[in-house]
Amino acid sequence: MKYAILALALILLAYLVMDFNSRTAELSNLTAEQKIVRQRLEERQETQKVIQMKIAYATSEAAVYEWAYENHLVRPGDIPVAPVQSVKSTSIPTAKAVATETPVSNLEKWLMLFFDQPE
Repeated sequence: MKYAILALALILLAYLVMDFNSRTAELSNLTAEQKIVRQRLEERQETQKVIQMKIAYATSEAAVYEWAYENHLVRPGDIPVAPVQSVKSTSIPTAKAVATETPVSNLEKWLMLFFDQPE
């Protein structure tokens, strides 16, 4: 009887240790997952801040003026100006550099091949 109670206590103790071990491993996995989720949350919050700033700018009066000027619209009282190319302007020709080859004899080619310098 005494041995039966001792065996039962050892089995119960082994079960409790295994259960504790599995719960500890699960806690470790959940902690790692929590860190990953927390990082994603921070990234999403930063993205949300950026988007909110873009929305605030897009709904501002400055954005409307910028868009209007980019699309060549004017406000009342503005004088639209369009740059026109002058008729008298001439383009300045640029000189092109022409590469010329100096003739190399076959003997010099062979010397350069074997000795890295012509004679």
